[in-house]
Amino acid sequence: MNIEIIEIPKIEDYRGNIAVIENDVVPFEIKRVYYLFDVPSNAKRGGHAHKELFQLLLPLSGSFDVVLHDGENQQKITLNKPDKGLLIKPKTWRELDNFSSGAVCLVISSDVFKEEDYIRDFNEFLEYIR
Repeated sequence: MNIEIIEIPKIEDYRGNIAVIENDVVPFEIKRVYYLFDVPSNAKRGGHAHKELFQLLLPLSGSFDVVLHDGENQQKITLNKPDKGLLIKPKTWRELDNFSSGAVCLVISSDVFKEEDYIRDFNEFLEYIR
């Protein structure tokens, strides 16, 4: 699978922890940052793959599942710790679901939005990676 769990360095303190995301943590140049919030628990997000884009997903609050497919294998990862992110490399189908109440998903991307980088149909994705 074209994914990796990234440990986000944290500074632990009895008053609360601080997680630090700097250039040496993210394995690509950061070009875009956005977040998903107020997602209904029965809603799904994602449902696409990228041709060239890298993304790092972080659960800033709550939890959600990421269902990934590489064209042959499917894997589900639950994200629920804000110091552990999921790096999704290009040519990986992803769907996000099972959002807990108050969940916030931060997405750090290697490029700005480009519609031509998206593959939004699963059958087209399978054809593309073959």
